[in-house]
Amino acid sequence: MKHRLLIVFLLSLFLSACDQGEPKGYSIISVQDAYQLVKTPDKNTIFLDVRTPGEYQSGHVPHAKLIPVQTLASRFNEIPKDKKIIVYCESGVRAARAAELLVSHGYTHVQSMKASMRGWRSAGLPTEK
Repeated sequence: MKHRLLIVFLLSLFLSACDQGEPKGYSIISVQDAYQLVKTPDKNTIFLDVRTPGEYQSGHVPHAKLIPVQTLASRFNEIPKDKKIIVYCESGVRAARAAELLVSHGYTHVQSMKASMRGWRSAGLPTEK
């Protein structure tokens, strides 16, 4: 019985150390670091909001471009590959999916904003409507 418990413990320890959920080909940017990029606009950085139009209209990162994740695959022509792309949604799930999609289509400078708009709002950062 002790051996069985030890095996279960070691297996759970091993699985928790694996890269489950780690980004593939893109990085994570904090809300604070993303805000620094908004404060000092850079023509080489695009904030990409992948939420719905209604969510976007309720408040978004200043100067962000809206392309809902559902339409992203048909709108790659609107996103230059030589720019840094910072992707966000409401909680981060759609942003991760969009970041993976961008990377799989040859985008190399992709970041997903940690905590996305929930984190942005909870930090009290400004939004546009």
